[in-house]
Amino acid sequence: MALPTEMTCLVKEEATEGYELVRRLVPTPGPGDVIIKVDRVAICGSDINLWKWNDVAQVIATLPFIPGHEATGEVVAVGTGVSEVKVGQRVAVENHFYCGQCYQCKEGRGDICQRMDQYGHGRGTMHGGCGQYSLVPARYCYPLAAPLTADQAVLLEPMGVAHNAVEGISVAGEDVLVLGCGPVGLFAIAIAKALGARAVYGVDQVHGRLERAQRMGASRVIHTGKEDVTEVIQALTGGNGMGRIVEASGAASLLNASFSWLRKGGHMALIGLPKAPLHVENVLTDVVFKSLTLKTFHGRRIFHTWVECERLLAEGKVDITPVVSHHLPMSQYHHAFDLLTSGCASKILLDPQN
Repeated sequence: MALPTEMTCLVKEEATEGYELVRRLVPTPGPGDVIIKVDRVAICGSDINLWKWNDVAQVIATLPFIPGHEATGEVVAVGTGVSEVKVGQRVAVENHFYCGQCYQCKEGRGDICQRMDQYGHGRGTMHGGCGQYSLVPARYCYPLAAPLTADQAVLLEPMGVAHNAVEGISVAGEDVLVLGCGPVGLFAIAIAKALGARAVYGVDQVHGRLERAQRMGASRVIHTGKEDVTEVIQALTGGNGMGRIVEASGAASLLNASFSWLRKGGHMALIGLPKAPLHVENVLTDVVFKSLTLKTFHGRRIFHTWVECERLLAEGKVDITPVVSHHLPMSQYHHAFDLLTSGCASKILLDPQN
């Protein structure tokens, strides 16, 4: 099938707020590259930084670029030397473009590559998922083995962030507290349940997010504006504290307080992105004397996490429905970002073909 000459895509070329909807030439795959026809691209709170082009964006992105770091679609063209995928195959994109040559990559940790580029951020590639077609090096494409829907496939990326963290702190048989019930926090709740947690609790200050947390399987939710989190945790755990905490809010105030909520010997996973300094009031009693395990996580284990998340979705152990708040054509991108910045949305899925 011959590809069209042009496509519609979003682009950011200048250091100003917003994107432009433009017509561009469909890229031609070079050696090792593929072209995917993008079925879905997902946006969430982290994309607000790039939209606004704030201080965070200027650290994590480089102009110019096509946004959209969560994408899925069908391979419609391949360059020379491609063996990982074939034309007609459905794939999801791993947006952390690892170099394969640094110390971490050689140790099998491409997820924390020392020279990492990033799809949808202008780092090493100007391409992203907010286009009808996208150029991706084949080695960063995850071939779908299960008959997932496009909505499920595009959410393998954010779901993978949660899975990496939850798996990394061994939640089986434990009480788990998830701080922040945005998309990643919601996935953390469902994954913790699927991986054998005894009980999972969701914490947030937004009522709608807490409702979504309950639909994802939270045993109980805690509204920080209406309840004393410390008192609730003491009551739930018989005064022992939580065995596991997943910090997915990025709120420095919650993170600072969370050490006092862990029991002795507890484990904490950090995946939120705090924008304020961290401070623990009682370092000795809340950290050192507790023999805590603190682990940070960035992205997904490539491609172990993808395989595990695909399995959970295919087996029906995780339902994406509560995570997705809106389906919109990509042409309504202004409305999509209005929803995101207003706090009225969870995960928004865009259709670039519409």
